[in-house]
Amino acid sequence: MALERRYAIGVDYGTESGRALLVDIATGEETATHVTPYPHGVIDEKLPDSGVKLGHDWALQHPDDYLEVLRRSVPAVLREAGVRPEQVIGIGIDFTACTMMPLDAEGTPLCLKERWRDDPHSWVKLWKHHAAQDEANRINELARERGEPFLARYGGKLSSEWMLAKAWQILNEAPELYERTDLFMEAADWVVMRMTGRLVRNSCTAGYKAVWHKREGYPSDAFLSALDPRLETLVRDQLRGPIEPLGSKAGGLTDEMARLTGLRPGTAVAVGNIDAHAMVPAVGVVTPGKLVLAMGTSTCHLLLSEREVLAEGVCGVVEDGIVPGYYGYEAGQSAVGDIFAWYVEEAVPEYIKRLAAEEGTSVHEWLERRAAAARPGESGLLALDWWNGNRSVLMDADLTGLIVGLTLQTKPEELYRALLEATAYGTRAIVEAFERSGVEIDELYACGGLPQRNRLLMQIYADVTGREIRIAASTQTAALGAAMFGAVAAGAEAGGFDSIVEAARRMARVRDETFRPNPGNAAIYDSLYRDYKELHDYFGKGGSDVMKRLKAFKGR
Repeated sequence: MALERRYAIGVDYGTESGRALLVDIATGEETATHVTPYPHGVIDEKLPDSGVKLGHDWALQHPDDYLEVLRRSVPAVLREAGVRPEQVIGIGIDFTACTMMPLDAEGTPLCLKERWRDDPHSWVKLWKHHAAQDEANRINELARERGEPFLARYGGKLSSEWMLAKAWQILNEAPELYERTDLFMEAADWVVMRMTGRLVRNSCTAGYKAVWHKREGYPSDAFLSALDPRLETLVRDQLRGPIEPLGSKAGGLTDEMARLTGLRPGTAVAVGNIDAHAMVPAVGVVTPGKLVLAMGTSTCHLLLSEREVLAEGVCGVVEDGIVPGYYGYEAGQSAVGDIFAWYVEEAVPEYIKRLAAEEGTSVHEWLERRAAAARPGESGLLALDWWNGNRSVLMDADLTGLIVGLTLQTKPEELYRALLEATAYGTRAIVEAFERSGVEIDELYACGGLPQRNRLLMQIYADVTGREIRIAASTQTAALGAAMFGAVAAGAEAGGFDSIVEAARRMARVRDETFRPNPGNAAIYDSLYRDYKELHDYFGKGGSDVMKRLKAFKGR
């Protein structure tokens, strides 16, 4: 008699939507998936209902949108697959990060309280909220002055996207709201707390986004007090709570959440994870030397190593931060897919959209097909990929995009290709920074939405980096990784796994096809990359601050 199939569910919370993925844990087969667009989307112009206007570089979300994903997508995958609740042994979630929120003493986000809902600081600050750059600049300045050891583990700069800068912005601009905040919490941890009724923080977001260290803890009270006396108790008060490693069981699903999702009460729930970091074991990477490009609206570059090296421009190096037993490195680009989407939505001429519609294809596909017919350098264009600032290696959200070489003969497909190439140059800059610091990179893996859809993009990346690139077999890599951690949280006794390494052996897959560098193209790109680096260093390392002056003028 055949054993009954067992499943895990991964819930992937992205920038615009969340999805649930039902996976057969014996084979890694993706049995059903369902996407729930966030009803409120990204809130970057004005607050819902009240219409309170937001400033430049704000990006907020509505916390109930996250619960809506559980309400709609989890029952949907069970129905689609005809799977009974008792067959699901574990559930894991991953999240964009740092996506943080202030909570009251009952664990309710302050934006859901009548008293605070018209204050923008009461809402969820999405990862790409960059309005705390002034705070980030001061944090970095003081940390350098004091010789704080944590700074080197983050490439010499903490980002405005991270927990400390965002919390301090709230204190500076909404001090009364700050005082009423019982906890600052990653959205990933808040959702897990809602699912299990237990406050537990995950080591991944704590390490990469809240400057927590496995042995040294958070930045000291002395540093925080020197930063602002009002921050002295931040760690022991608003950042309190146990921090548990990836794969740990946060708890069992509560009765209330079981009714909401259609799952069985007590189903194992894994501690949260960052979306990109969950992708690493999902492509089978559980050993050092393999750089994983998690490519979507932005790109995270993730790498395992047996040693801690203080590499230029890394967003963080965290022990056990991705796979237990290794140091996990993160670098990244703040916009990749978002740049291509901006171009198609805001800058492509109407005639291109009409031609694409007549050919029955998307604008992206139309542009890709025509851009692929050109040779590297043929357009005479070169772009910097800083449409949403630079995360690595410069760690500066005030940098902006640039295109050089425009003429009256420039075509839309040439601009499109220049933007694809710019993001590839940004990735090469990250690879070279790792290698200069002595962190070895032997192979590249790509996952996320972009590698599955844009072949030209991946060929350009192979040509620019001069490396073969393997592509994830799954189109839902983050959700698959989250499901794998859900199976680990359940444990072998329940039919799951006792380690993420074991789960990866059974559930992870990559495509047979790879992208290999074209030697002729690679030689041309070597030359173009030198020009990119000249612009990169000139605008990014002090040659000119015109980008920052323009941005400041815009803000005024």
